[in-house]
Amino acid sequence: MTDATIAIRPTTPADVPALEALYAAAFPDEDLVPLVRALMAEPDGVISLVAEESGAVAGHLAFTMCDVEGQDVRAALLGPLCAAPDRQGRGIGSTLVKAGFERLRAGGVTTVLVLGDPAYYGRFGFAAGHAIDAPYDLPPDYVAGWQALSIDAGKTLPQGRLTVPPVWQLEALWLP
Repeated sequence: MTDATIAIRPTTPADVPALEALYAAAFPDEDLVPLVRALMAEPDGVISLVAEESGAVAGHLAFTMCDVEGQDVRAALLGPLCAAPDRQGRGIGSTLVKAGFERLRAGGVTTVLVLGDPAYYGRFGFAAGHAIDAPYDLPPDYVAGWQALSIDAGKTLPQGRLTVPPVWQLEALWLP
């Protein structure tokens, strides 16, 4: 359950040191700090939100605007997402995702994609088996994690390859 003292707000440049510490603590075996720094340096095309509790950053989420080749559709790639280790399981991630969906809908985005844990992202309606190809060939054990969701009830998911901006064009981001 989400604590009533959690506030969701856009990320500011002053949040970057806290985000670096947050990701290092939440994902000690993955170096997501360079990706987070690159996303925070993007002038346009990234929706970045923090969950703040008692004046401290307790969680973070980014959505990057993308295209689907050959389709006239507004799409976004969800990631990265994290909550402080001592605050996990309290709904911070879910609150960030739902707040992000609201902002995406307001901006005309209809399709959201994620490469992540199906058990976690399935709770939002994400599913594998769609016809949007990842920007790079995924290893077989990652295929189930490549998931999509239409956040516009009247729209079906498009077909084609996801085209990502330069920050996501490092193939290593798509591999184990």
